[in-house]
Amino acid sequence: MRSDAVTKGMQQAPHRSLFHALGLTEEEMNRPLVGIVSSYNEIVPGHMNLDKIVEAVKMGVAMAGGTPIVFPAIAVCDGIAMGHIGMKYSLVTRDLIADSTEAMAMAHQFDALVMVPNCDKNVPGLLMAAARVNIPTVFVSGGPMLAGHVKGQKRSLSSMFEAVGAYTAGTMTEEDVKEFEQKVCPTCGSCSGMYTANSMNCLTEVLGMGLQGNGTIPAVYSDRLRLAKHAGMQVMEMLKKNIRPRDIMTKEAFLNALTVDMALGCSTNSMLHLPAIAHEAGIELNVDIANEISSRTPNLCHLAPAGPTYIEDLNEAGGVYAVMNELSKKNLLNLDCMTVTGKTVGENIKNCYNKNPEVIRPIDHPYSETGGIAILKGNLAPDSGVVKRSAVADEMLVHEGPARVFDCEEDAIAAIKSGKIVAGDVVVIRYEGPKGGPGMREMLNPTSAIAGMGLGSSVALITDGRFSGASRGASIGHISPEAAVGGPIALVEEGDIIKIDIPNNRLDVDISDEEMEERRKKWKPREPKVTTGYLARYASMVTSGNRGAILEIQK
Repeated sequence: MRSDAVTKGMQQAPHRSLFHALGLTEEEMNRPLVGIVSSYNEIVPGHMNLDKIVEAVKMGVAMAGGTPIVFPAIAVCDGIAMGHIGMKYSLVTRDLIADSTEAMAMAHQFDALVMVPNCDKNVPGLLMAAARVNIPTVFVSGGPMLAGHVKGQKRSLSSMFEAVGAYTAGTMTEEDVKEFEQKVCPTCGSCSGMYTANSMNCLTEVLGMGLQGNGTIPAVYSDRLRLAKHAGMQVMEMLKKNIRPRDIMTKEAFLNALTVDMALGCSTNSMLHLPAIAHEAGIELNVDIANEISSRTPNLCHLAPAGPTYIEDLNEAGGVYAVMNELSKKNLLNLDCMTVTGKTVGENIKNCYNKNPEVIRPIDHPYSETGGIAILKGNLAPDSGVVKRSAVADEMLVHEGPARVFDCEEDAIAAIKSGKIVAGDVVVIRYEGPKGGPGMREMLNPTSAIAGMGLGSSVALITDGRFSGASRGASIGHISPEAAVGGPIALVEEGDIIKIDIPNNRLDVDISDEEMEERRKKWKPREPKVTTGYLARYASMVTSGNRGAILEIQK
């Protein structure tokens, strides 16, 4: 056992004295030490119930003969951080979470880990840590929020942001907005659509790192507590069999995740997180492969914001395993991948059937024959750009329009809300990438303002920043190279014609190569927006969005 380094032998007597100070008995010290990584806090609605999840995990670990010991991980609520300087601190926490969890796990020589995340950056951050530390590890999230109900319709957080846009446009009253405010987020849990948190929790099941239902069982269901107990018990089984994260998170497992991502219509943020997690597992996952996978993977779900169904509906329809079962009918998954259950993917999904073809389309009757996410390239995005194709109106799949150029999110929002953006425009928001932001802010406010003002089917938005999973419409993010390093998006001028062709995976600005080169000669790097603290260190080490915004020492 790894924990022998802190519990066994005469040399470890000082260590044991400190365990005695914690109130641990000799019997507890003689059992495997299992670290429970708790993302609990009182500021994130998706995390306010994690104390109960953690207690259930501890019970499961103890019942199976382990000694559970809890330590924390930080978490940012993307919704509360949205639209101000706080959003610069969202993506960057992914690496803080991974680094601090690695430090705690290695410093105290835990034998196994149970990760208890829920919202956006905790899931990928803890998956990155799991791959680094590579000891038996199980994930159990806090679960999704139930959908709200407003005027007889199910609603969610994206509805709330769009309501503000509708109020600005004069199509919704202050009283209407107040009703939305009170009702769209009715319970604890990760927000109820297929946003980033739920996308990543669902993909944790696909990767094989979470038990069935991890991504879909609502936070307020008692079944979530039973799942947590089983997770605690299962990590002890993994310890006995020495099943480790790198045995599970193989190249084939990541290809499975990309495939199910396409079928579910996950958040575009998955195109940042999956390469970053794979990198920690020693696998280079080039997002270019996403188009190849998308071309053969049908889109089976239109969950909010793409459609009127929610994670609770996916759960009742059979959950992630039912989607995987549908995909297996056309041999789209590798069924031999190992999982935390000690069984293969094929064994896990064998009897998990689709219970509602309105929520999970059958494989022979999909929403579309191609997947929910597209990678775009062209002279505006030589490395890549990402769009949630399943949430784009048909009339915007191919679009040309004049560039309306803004060097920060705030300026773009002011222009949208003051009526300066009109049908046909292409809003360009730059210098918001991983380095330029720094921190690659999400753009839910501008996309929601566009949708709320009735421009969602006539205005596109492109950025070297990123989009919330709650964004919909022709919202193309992760433009790489980003403006801060002199990418072509930095060279776009007001009025340039932008050409978007999502079916053919193209994103171009209609200027000649010679004109582009002339502009490049005149371009000068901007002074960093932040020069002190963590954001400055992050900006100095972060790579571009197409590489997952991973950190590496700059040479």
